Amino acid sequence: MPDLAAPAAIDLVAAQRRTVRVLAAGQVLSGVAFGSTLSLGALLAADLSGEESLSGFATASVTLGAALTAIPLARLAARRGRRIALTTGNVAALSGIALVILAASTRAFPLLLVGIALIGAGNAATLQSRFAATDLSTTARRGRDLATVVWATTVGGVVGPLLLAPGELLGASIGMPRLTGAYLFSLLAQACAFALYVLVLRPDPLLLAQRLDRERAPTARASPEVDRPRIARFAMLAVAASHVTMAAVMAMTPVHLAHIVAPDAVTVAVGVTISLHVFGMYGLSPVFGILADRVGRIPVILLGQVLLAVALTVASTAADSQTGVLIALLLLGLGWSAATVAGSALLTEATPLAARPRRQGRSDTLMTGSAAVGSVLAGLILGLVGYGGLALWAFVPIAVVCAGAVFVRSRPA
Repeated sequence: MPDLAAPAAIDLVAAQRRTVRVLAAGQVLSGVAFGSTLSLGALLAADLSGEESLSGFATASVTLGAALTAIPLARLAARRGRRIALTTGNVAALSGIALVILAASTRAFPLLLVGIALIGAGNAATLQSRFAATDLSTTARRGRDLATVVWATTVGGVVGPLLLAPGELLGASIGMPRLTGAYLFSLLAQACAFALYVLVLRPDPLLLAQRLDRERAPTARASPEVDRPRIARFAMLAVAASHVTMAAVMAMTPVHLAHIVAPDAVTVAVGVTISLHVFGMYGLSPVFGILADRVGRIPVILLGQVLLAVALTVASTAADSQTGVLIALLLLGLGWSAATVAGSALLTEATPLAARPRRQGRSDTLMTGSAAVGSVLAGLILGLVGYGGLALWAFVPIAVVCAGAVFVRSRPA
């Protein structure tokens, strides 16, 4: 079995390069799968429920699905390797896509939420790909290796939302329910990602790293890996809070755009806006990875908070302008990227290898669970104070991260 080959027979540098390439290709496919459908979630939820205030339940469901499965998938990865965990997520997402199409056909709002939650389980596996990129990475390259995999999502994430309009035409031509045609592209992309991980992700990076760690242990007792739980907790906080800020505003953007653009242009407006936002999330992640390696993880996390704050300022002052919303969503994605890349790298290096999958799973659970609650609240806040008011409320998580950074700077142990 390739995963059980003796480490002496493996070129670790080549294995890491291969791992990053495979994970990057998988992220492209996952980006198409999620980018072409998640932006439809809020519109489908509003359509099937008949209430715009319930549109936030779509994003809440996908994030809740990710939150509930992040730890089980991390534990599965620790026992069976990254490949098994990633393909399990693919199967969950494929099942969810089928349920979403069925829900739209039967006008069943609860079934829609179940399907979207299963898609969220697939997204949990996709999120863990960034950690898989660090299993065999050195400290000097951890940030950029992680960021390379995050960056790969740009291709699929930008292309995905642009497939909304073609997907609708394709779906209509074969009699699919309205707003579900793009899910055909998601089915194909998820199936291809499944095959990629099963056939090509060898050797499994986490299993190989665990074996190397066991074999090196007898000679490494004099300099064991240092566990820095306070730093790790701050990293989790930074990633989760930045994700809440991003998810709350992004989730309500399709609904808000439906009010400020012509009805026949909503699908195009949503597709273009989400594509630009996704580009912000992933397009410059290698830059943030290099910065995190060179100037430090915490400074880049704080840079992310600055970008998020500027985005919210634009969103609150130009809420009625489609151009303003576009700029805000781009900046929102950039801020999320900086904080997520640097925070994920910080969490990894603050945690010994044996504890990493478990702590990484907890981080993703906190991130997605908090975003699920934030998305539900975002729908309610949108109904009460509008899009601009929602942007102002989203400053709260930013303030929490900045306060946390001051605390760990003063007490880094």
